[in-house]
Amino acid sequence: MAYFKQLEDRLQDLLALCSKDERWLVVVNADPDSLASAMAFKRIIGRRVAAVGIAHINEIKRLDNLAMIHYLRIPTKKMIPTLVAQYDKFAIIDSQPHHHPDFSEVKFSVVIDHHPLPPEPYSHAKFTDIRPHYGSNSTMLTEYLYNLKIRPAKLLATALLYGIKTDTQSFERPFIDDDVKAFRYLTKHADMNLIKRITRSEIHPDWLRYFSRAFYNLRRIGPGLYSHLGKVENPDTLVILADFFMRVHGVSWDVVSGIYQETLVIIFRGDGLRKNMGRMAAKLFNEYGSAGGHKAAARAEIKLDALKDADPESFVVKKLTKDMNKTVKRI
Repeated sequence: MAYFKQLEDRLQDLLALCSKDERWLVVVNADPDSLASAMAFKRIIGRRVAAVGIAHINEIKRLDNLAMIHYLRIPTKKMIPTLVAQYDKFAIIDSQPHHHPDFSEVKFSVVIDHHPLPPEPYSHAKFTDIRPHYGSNSTMLTEYLYNLKIRPAKLLATALLYGIKTDTQSFERPFIDDDVKAFRYLTKHADMNLIKRITRSEIHPDWLRYFSRAFYNLRRIGPGLYSHLGKVENPDTLVILADFFMRVHGVSWDVVSGIYQETLVIIFRGDGLRKNMGRMAAKLFNEYGSAGGHKAAARAEIKLDALKDADPESFVVKKLTKDMNKTVKRI
């Protein structure tokens, strides 16, 4: 019995899209899982096309992400029109075209993702592989490599291992057996010392003041917690605090929000048992901006103009309390 599911026929459809005279650009919303998956995709098609580049749409400021790029030598660049113009075909990895406005300007030939499917599937891609039940996109790309008999080199294996670790939150978020298999397989090839070096680079000293602000503004809403941080220099601080508050005993979900560059960013975290955070985010905020995600982790981004002068904190509190049918209690 094969260690991973058999994908040879499916992968031949992918490889058939490759031509020696074409340049490919792999586009991501950069985080550890997407960057690792992009590295793997680059390795898979790199010898079958003229060139492969990696581009990210977001500003990369989280220290662990920057450390990952540095130590694992990931050649990603900011996606700008002049860069896009240099390539012939495009793949989107660990995202789907409807996830961000910047994706809408690119016609993708390949979509590989593990987030929920949209109401209307993307029709332009000739190769689509979307598996919402997977805990990590890196697991999918590990299966690709295994089926193509490509042994991942140390840096690639380390990246994929870290991608699985972060997206499953060390298997505290929902995952499946395939995620565990991929993690076990990659440990044979990865450098665990590099993993430690990357994971110890998560929090910048300047971010510690946000912890104080988050505690001061913390509110209890039923079995959940909510805190608004006001203006933040980096939205990744919201992610770190949302993950932190899930460690509080008796809390089944939390929401942390803040303002970044005239955008209200709302981060959702859940225990994966009760409420579906992705559905909750979409239900409450999709009409105002982009919102969605997984059962245990989700995100919403809303331009301040869409709030029509409403106070961002009050706006979120009103939505959460109405949905939960609970009152707010100061902590």
